[in-house]
Formats: sequence, structure tokens, C-alpha cells
Amino acid sequence: MIYKSIYTLALCFLAFAMDCFAVSPSQVRFGNEKEDTTVLTSLLIKNLKSERSLNDYMVILGESFEGTPYLSGTLEGSPEELRVNLQGMDCMSFVENVAALAQTLGERRTSWIDFIYNLERLRYRNGNMDGYASRLHYFSDWVVDNTHRGNISEVTDRIANASYLVKTLDFMTRNRDKYEALADSVEFEKMKNAQVGFRSHRFPYIKSINVGGAKILPGDIIAIVSKTPGLDVSHVGIAVEVNGKIHLLHASSKEGKVCVSSTPLTDYLKKNRGASGIRVIRLKG
Repeated sequence: MIYKSIYTLALCFLAFAMDCFAVSPSQVRFGNEKEDTTVLTSLLIKNLKSERSLNDYMVILGESFEGTPYLSGTLEGSPEELRVNLQGMDCMSFVENVAALAQTLGERRTSWIDFIYNLERLRYRNGNMDGYASRLHYFSDWVVDNTHRGNISEVTDRIANASYLVKTLDFMTRNRDKYEALADSVEFEKMKNAQVGFRSHRFPYIKSINVGGAKILPGDIIAIVSKTPGLDVSHVGIAVEVNGKIHLLHASSKEGKVCVSSTPLTDYLKKNRGASGIRVIRLKG
């Protein structure tokens, strides 16, 4: 009965709150609207009781999703909609869901409607959903755009002796057949235009062999840098501490669920031949 009341109350405020959004109610697509909004509201109310840092919230909220099934392609579909699916997540939707929840708590708010606002703000260029190409598909694009708007801070070159990579990010348009939305010629051209700013893009990273000396904090967002041509990052997760060592809390395709890596991040990277290192991001309030 309590969950039902929370859900009903939130719906009552929806019409008033949607003026704050770039998306309309019809453009928000839940995996299961009643269950997802109830879980979101419950998590926000529960964790607002004690004021914590954004990094602390990232850990607490991330751990609350442990066991959630891994599900690929959770953001895909036509037309582009602001998608929220707590029934299954891939690595990026997991991190974005947790980050949007953490930011909502940082604002001392408890409504899933505020979560929706923050999710759009993180996921889309300039915080405004405007079609498929407006989504920040490449992690570097996500970092640049969200840093500019004050949502995050890249700390990669501040917590370790960082190296730098220069890559042209064009994996999506060079592999057009892998992305259903790019079959549309208009979206394809928009995606090509979005990539223009990432020709010979230079970004910091910590080589895998140097990660052990990095001053990573629990709650930091960890991005696994890819060796694949045209692609900057292949996987993302959240740093958590286990027995004094940093592990990766992530939506794992191998394990089929959200979980904490069985080995420390340093060993996790040694086993990943496609990884050259990591980038480290922190939320900003």
C-alpha cells in the first residue's frame, strides 16, 4: 500500500514538473513504469536520511542494484526516447542510472521525476534529448559535454602519472551495420557531424600497469580504455573498495548481472587484453 501511494503521489505531480524537462511525458519509456518509479522513489527516500558525498552515494546506490540482470541495448529503439529500465541494464545505463540518482540525492530531492531530469542532463548533448545523434554515444563526448556543464570532473591526470592517447572516434559510422538507427541516412549524417569534433582526439588515461598506484576513490566512475580503432572506451563501472583494494562494480556481460568483480581492478585489467588502461571520472554537485 505504501509503494502504491508513493507511485500515485508521484504521478499527481508529473504534469507540473514536466515543464522542467526538454522531453515530454510521451518520450520517457520505462521497462516497467510502476515498478521502476516505485524503486527509484524508494531508493531516494531511503538514502536522503543521511547527507553523504556524491561518491558515497555512487557506492551505496550502485550496490543496491547488485544482481540486476545484464541486458544489452537497453537504450536502443525508434524513435529516440529517454529510456529507463531497472529490470535490466548494460554497463553505461547502469552507471548513468546510479549517477542520476546520486545527483538527485545531492540536490536533496526524493522524486523519480527529478531523477528523470538528471538522467536526461547526463545522457544527451547539452542535456537535451533531440534524436539519436544527440545521445552522447562515445565516452569522450560524454566527458567533454558533461564537464562543460559542470556535471562531472575528469581526474585521470590528477590521481596518477597519466599518459595520453590520440584517437579519431568514428567506430559507429565505420560500422554502420551494427547500429539500427544509422540505417536512416539523416541520422547517419548527424552522427558523422557529431564525430567531427573527435578527429585526433587527445585524452588522458592511466596505463594498466600503473593503475595500482592511482589514488582512486570508491564511487569514482571507471572507464576501460579500448585498443579498438575508432573507439575510446569499451566498458564502464564504479570503483568500490573490498578488503582495502579497488574493485569494479559493473553490469557484467560475462557474469550476466550487476556485480562486483571477483578480482581487484589491477588484476581485472591484466586479464583484459583489449584494454590499454582506464580513465577516472567524479561526479560534481
